[in-house]
Amino acid sequence: MAVRWYLAHPLSATSVMVFLAERDIDVSKRTVLRWVQTFGPLLAAEVRKHRRRPGRRWWVDEVFFFRNKAKEKRYLYRAIDEHGQVLDVLFRDHRDTQSATAFFRRTLGHTGTAPTTVMSDHHPPYLQAVQEVFPEATHIRTGLHRAHGETTKPIERSHVPTRDRLRAARGIKTLPTGQRFFEGFEAVQALSRGYVPLERLGLGCLSSRATPHERARAVVRAITALGVQLRRAA
Repeated sequence: MAVRWYLAHPLSATSVMVFLAERDIDVSKRTVLRWVQTFGPLLAAEVRKHRRRPGRRWWVDEVFFFRNKAKEKRYLYRAIDEHGQVLDVLFRDHRDTQSATAFFRRTLGHTGTAPTTVMSDHHPPYLQAVQEVFPEATHIRTGLHRAHGETTKPIERSHVPTRDRLRAARGIKTLPTGQRFFEGFEAVQALSRGYVPLERLGLGCLSSRATPHERARAVVRAITALGVQLRRAA
């Protein structure tokens, strides 16, 4: 419950601690963060097992975040397919060819699928990274505003929930903690946006006309079901 609240909503660890206290559950905010760091990646791994099959047309981009009073930048690499499904994330402290290559290799390993087309902006490191990891893919370099052809709008739109969530946080202090948080966050987003068919979790099929309330309850049931699977595997 605490992990779901923290990952699904723009809440601080202190807010989650207070909500738990109102339910007679006394924990510290450090405990809340420790739960998120422990169970977020485990939830992400379970979601990857059940999510829809990744598409073959990929959009890639980075979101940057400031730390140390805007003195340093950190970069979150993200990729989506033609359905808007987030394929993977990688949090790095550099925006270079090594980071782009590492991200592509990680995404290939997690999806088991190589893209036929990769869309990116004109950031030079993507050229070498795509050629090295996906030599047979067509690499389209484009921008946000184009009168014709492909644009980076799909991936730019997909960044919005991530940016909105980080506004409620006090920043990401280290790369490992940031990576674990973003993995868990994207897993909950995948459940909320229907990229994990509920029937694969034995929960039946959610109607396309389902209300926001029904969808919210479905996400709770899905996370509970995934939690049960994690306990069985432990």
